[in-house]
Amino acid sequence: MAHYGLWPIVIINSLIIIVFAFSFSRPRSFKDWRTFGTFSAFIVALFTEMYGFPLTIYLLSGWLGSHYPELDIFSHDNGHLWYTLLGFTGDPHSNPIHGVSDLLISGGLIFLGFTWMFLYRAQRKGVVATSGPYAYVRHPQYIAFIAVMTGFLIQWPTLLTVLMYPVLIRMYVWLARQEEKDALEQFGEEYASYAAVTPGFIPFSRSGMSKAS
Repeated sequence: MAHYGLWPIVIINSLIIIVFAFSFSRPRSFKDWRTFGTFSAFIVALFTEMYGFPLTIYLLSGWLGSHYPELDIFSHDNGHLWYTLLGFTGDPHSNPIHGVSDLLISGGLIFLGFTWMFLYRAQRKGVVATSGPYAYVRHPQYIAFIAVMTGFLIQWPTLLTVLMYPVLIRMYVWLARQEEKDALEQFGEEYASYAAVTPGFIPFSRSGMSKAS
């Protein structure tokens, strides 16, 4: 348990991710704040179990102890549950699973900042954002958030974050639809034409929004 109970690290890591995400998402409406608040809760719950108290490991300790009796289940390395369950040995931080999670987390955060530049320029001009990532999908900012959450879920799964993950994705899809309604009211045919040929979340798919919607 020496690697747990590190509450200053919980607070610092949570604040770094939350403040960074806030600076590029800029929630304004109540629904924006609600979604951002749920994302923040996901991050806090994650780091609380990663460095504060390993609630998931504690709740699963009986099952883990019977199936993996040779493991020190409260070792910090074994908190990487996918690594443990798949029977890997050695340092989990050098495992390909950890590498994929790092790529999704860092790539998602970088992509969020990159996406924001194009959205900010369009907002200043009062036009629809159609350049950069917006030329390929209508909601790249939510793809970035989902990538970050997926990376953390791969790296350090917990019971709470596993439950919150589909809820957050559903909230992002709902929020995207609400924003599309607002954009149609604000930009009319300009946005309808853009949305008709640009997928919502999956690049190069044929899921453009119908003009009738």
